[in-house]
This record gives sequence, C-alpha cells and structure tokens, in this order.
Amino acid sequence: MKTIKSNYLDLCNEAAKAVANATESLVGTDEAYESLYMGADGTPTKKIDHVAETALFCVLESFGVSMRVLSEEFGEKTIGTDPEIAVVIDPLDGTYNAAHGIPIYSVSIAIGTPDLSEIWFGYVRNLANNDTYHAQSGQGAYLNNVAINPSTTTTLRKSCMSLYGYRLNVERTVKLWKEVRRIRIFGSVALEICYVAAGKADAFVDVRRALRMTDVAAGKVILEEAGGKVTNGVGGDLVLIDNVAKKVDIVATNKHLHNTILKLTEK
Repeated sequence: MKTIKSNYLDLCNEAAKAVANATESLVGTDEAYESLYMGADGTPTKKIDHVAETALFCVLESFGVSMRVLSEEFGEKTIGTDPEIAVVIDPLDGTYNAAHGIPIYSVSIAIGTPDLSEIWFGYVRNLANNDTYHAQSGQGAYLNNVAINPSTTTTLRKSCMSLYGYRLNVERTVKLWKEVRRIRIFGSVALEICYVAAGKADAFVDVRRALRMTDVAAGKVILEEAGGKVTNGVGGDLVLIDNVAKKVDIVATNKHLHNTILKLTEK
C-alpha cells in the first residue's frame, strides 16, 4: 500500500460528507425516487442514486491516486492510469429508505488491490445519523472510532437477525424463521452487516441470490475484522467476483451461530 490507512479513512469521510450534502435536499421526496436509467447492476438508477454517485466520484477523482472504481450504478471507471488500488462503492445503500425519509441509508466503500484479489479496507456510514464503521485488515473494526466486536449469543432462541428470505428461495429460510427470537429487516445491507460487527444484531442472512459485491464488500471486511464470520450461503468462502452484476448469497454472523444457521438453510 502506497498510501497509509489514515488517508483512506480521511478519503471515505470526505466522500460520505459529499454524498450527504448532495442528497440532503432529495431525502424524503418523490423526486428522489424518479428512475433515470438502468444501472450497471441491472436495477433502475433513481435520481438520488445518481446524485450520490456523482458526488462520490468527484471526491475520488480529487484524491490523487490512480484507481479502478466499481460502482453499482456506473459500473467500472478508471481514474488516472496504472491503478494502484480498486475501490468498490455503493454510493447509496438503502435507496428506498432515503427516498421515503426512513433514517437507515448508507454509503459503502471498500478498497483493495487492483485485481480485487484482496479487499483490505471497509467503510460504511449511516448518512441519517453519521454512525461510521470502518476497518482495515489486521487492525480491528471500529464504530465512531471505538473498537467493536460481535455479540456472544449462542442460541437462535435468544438471537436477533436480519433475514432476507422473501420471494426468492423462500423454502431455504422457513426453518430459520421459526427458530429465531427477533427478525429485523432494515433495508440497508451494508449497515445490517455492520450491526452484526457491533453486536447490535447476531446475524445477517440473505440466501435469495440477490446481493452484489457493492452491497457486501465493505461490510465483509468490517465484520471479519470485528471477529465475526462471513461465508456464502452454503458455508464456503464468499468470493466477490470482479463484476458488479454478479449475484451472491451471504451468511454473516457473530461466528457462534454460523454452523447452526447453515444447517437450517441448507438446500
């Protein structure tokens, strides 16, 4: 790494602030949810998504480091020549929430090697209240600069988790729904994974094969650095393929519940 961690944290903080400022007037408005075009991930780009991405790109372009940028809306963009890093961004995770004034929506930024063989920095900020999660490989995970760790919950009957199992592959989650004490679905995947990292929830499970690397790249780093566990939907390594449209399953937990959840959601 040619640039020290603090510079990347500063970059992400600046980017999050730019997104918040650019989107502030759109939050909670009908205009925010206007569809403009089809994004690179195969879903419609709303006006608030486009504004958020434009603001984030402006900050990245001014950083002075050559990079590959992979974004949910634009797809891929190279800044400079001979990229030193790759940056995976979701400029606004929780678009529906933001557009409807629900205060759970975030910016998600992950940084790694140009070929994405390693992602070593993750950053997620809740733009509604400025709670900021970040982590770098080997250096722990933090919420508002205070070290965090997952919960110690060991039984599903005492657990609280985000469980996405509606419409697609519903049969894989039926047994799990019956065993969990509390289900919370917030609508911002990046934040929900961070909630597991901070012990606010015990697990995040999505076996619909509906998520993309932009949704989970930053949260994965943060949860693993906090001491949790992240796999694909059948317990293997969660490989984030270099493609913003490629869909994945994910099981992200405090590690204590991981094997139990996998058994209950097995195909």
